[in-house]
Formats: sequence, C-alpha cells, structure tokens
Amino acid sequence: EKKEVHVLCLGLDNSGKTTIINKLKPSNAQSQDIVPTIGFSIEKFKSSSLSFTVFDMSGQGRYRNLWEHYYKEGQAIIFVIDSSDRLRMVVAKEELDTLLNHPDIKHRRIPILFFANKMDLRDAVTSVKVSQLLCLENIKDKPWHICASDALKGEGLQEGVDWLQDQIQAVKT
Repeated sequence: EKKEVHVLCLGLDNSGKTTIINKLKPSNAQSQDIVPTIGFSIEKFKSSSLSFTVFDMSGQGRYRNLWEHYYKEGQAIIFVIDSSDRLRMVVAKEELDTLLNHPDIKHRRIPILFFANKMDLRDAVTSVKVSQLLCLENIKDKPWHICASDALKGEGLQEGVDWLQDQIQAVKT
C-alpha cells in the first residue's frame, strides 16, 4: 500500500498546471482536452513509492482566494510558472509571497516544487532566471526545487516528481 500524500498544485491561470498533472497520470487515464479549471479538480497519480492526490486549483484571479482553504491539508506544493509570460511573473511572485506568509504554511517545512513551464516557447526565460524573478533564494525554511518543464511533451516532470517524492519521504510527517 503506497503512502498517500496530498499535494496542492498552484500557479496563475494558463501556466500549465492541469496539463502537467494530466501528463503524470498513466497514459490510459490522461484526458485529451485540457480546459481551464474552474474552482479546482482532484486528480490522482502514483510515483514509485507514493500515491499522490493532487488538488489542481484554478489560477484565475477570482478563484485564487480558494487556495488557502486547502493549505492545512497540503503536504507538498507544486507551483507552476509560465516561463514565457514575463509580464505576469510579478503576479506569480505576489501569489507565492502570499502563500509563503500564510499562517497555515509559514511555519511548516513543506516541500515546494516549482515547474518553470513552457520551456518550448521562444520567449521562455530559463529556470535560473525564473528563480531569480521569484526570489526563490529567499526561501530558507522550506525545501524547494525548480525544474524546467515542457508539459505538452512531459519533459522535466519526472525529475520534479522524483525530487518531491524524496522530500516527502525525508520528512515522513
């Protein structure tokens, strides 16, 4: 029986959250048509040793206030950034800062996996640049990792999930 973990998948709308989670599911369970998430949806996938229940939260502005209702349950966070959307990188950083300062998150050593997504696009900045723009080096009290990813091709996703699995098992909360 694999240990079940609750993961929150956060990020702005259109950053690729649903596409990433879809790609992590077995191919026979993947959906062909990805549409913007309204509210949130719950998805499941497995890694070699864990069973993930993912709360895929809508990133649209009017739904972002729903995120915090799930923070208590979350044992890990996947934060997805559209690497080609420089204009909204600032908004993504604001949302991240709000998240990190929330009382249900602030004092927990909860692992955060960042996907610098859409690396296939011409305007995409590198994952190093994304981490600079989001000031990730300031996150001192939580394990974090950033992966460059292309959700459509599935590139970079396994590396991220492997890291997350290791972190969750290291914490053993």
